Amino acid sequence: ALGTAGAIVGTFVSGFALVATLASTVILVGVGVVLVALGSVVWLMLRPAGPTLPVAALLLAGAMGATVPVYRSSCEVETAYFCARVDEDDQAVPNGRLLWLDTLPHSYVVLGDDRHLEFDYTRTIGAISDVWWPEDVPIRAIHVGGGGFTMPRYVRATRPGSVNVVLERDPELTRLAQRRLGLVLGDGLTAQAGDGRVTLRRQSAGDWDLVVGDAFSGEAVPWHLATREFTREIAERLRPGGVYVLNAIDGSPRRFVRAEVATVAAVFEHVAVIATQSSLDGGYAANFIVVGSDSPIPVADVRARLVEVALDVTVLTGPALRTWIGSAQVLTDRFAPVDQLLTPG
Repeated sequence: ALGTAGAIVGTFVSGFALVATLASTVILVGVGVVLVALGSVVWLMLRPAGPTLPVAALLLAGAMGATVPVYRSSCEVETAYFCARVDEDDQAVPNGRLLWLDTLPHSYVVLGDDRHLEFDYTRTIGAISDVWWPEDVPIRAIHVGGGGFTMPRYVRATRPGSVNVVLERDPELTRLAQRRLGLVLGDGLTAQAGDGRVTLRRQSAGDWDLVVGDAFSGEAVPWHLATREFTREIAERLRPGGVYVLNAIDGSPRRFVRAEVATVAAVFEHVAVIATQSSLDGGYAANFIVVGSDSPIPVADVRARLVEVALDVTVLTGPALRTWIGSAQVLTDRFAPVDQLLTPG
């Protein structure tokens, strides 16, 4: 009974308190030290015959503990959510910086050139903004998810005077972007720490031109940021003619992204999905850009701009999009099995 109670208490303390405040290496080493100390106390209290076993155990624990100083974590910063590091070696572009979160490349920036978009998905989002508003026209944009702050910096650089509010749940990432990725807040660019859905509700309704969804836990969009109810909250904050652009990642058989497109289509009258044709057909994990608006999407202009930025992608909309979605179910706050939908099979 005491062992079971200890396991329950330990699970809650580690899962809800320690993980939120300490790095995992500190937790592991700390728990190990506490267990060895408690084991020694219990042995002294019970006084079993023969000291050989506990002495040997202590010597083994000490030997293992001696390896801790030589252990080097791959993390530059270990936050409450991610193992984060910045790679600046052997980059194809001078002054390029690549942000890794856990084992995934997340953001790419070029120091001193906020107009540079390296990843295809960021170039796609940039192309949509370029078509929707003429260059140098200031806009008001909300970015759900910050990472390396690539897109808000692009909007600020291409449209001086714009207002960019970044909703980033992990303040350590924002500080890392400031230290290592050349992020300078101000000049219309601000960051608000907190859950994307909670902080979105603090933004004024009917006052924004663009909302970009680019928040991930690993390769998955957090389930509560993928539902119809959340999409409605986004729609409520957009001005007439505004646009919601969502970045999603999915592998074969594309069950999640189809459900997500169906969810966006349940809120916005006009919807499109942009991806390579091979990605739409199935196969490897890929990025899909989902676009939703209450105004018609200028598909021809979007396609032309995508060609200009050297992207060979397909823009699905109308009947072709409905056929691609098929019978995918709309995700709701009551039913959003994102992890299961992302599981192959």
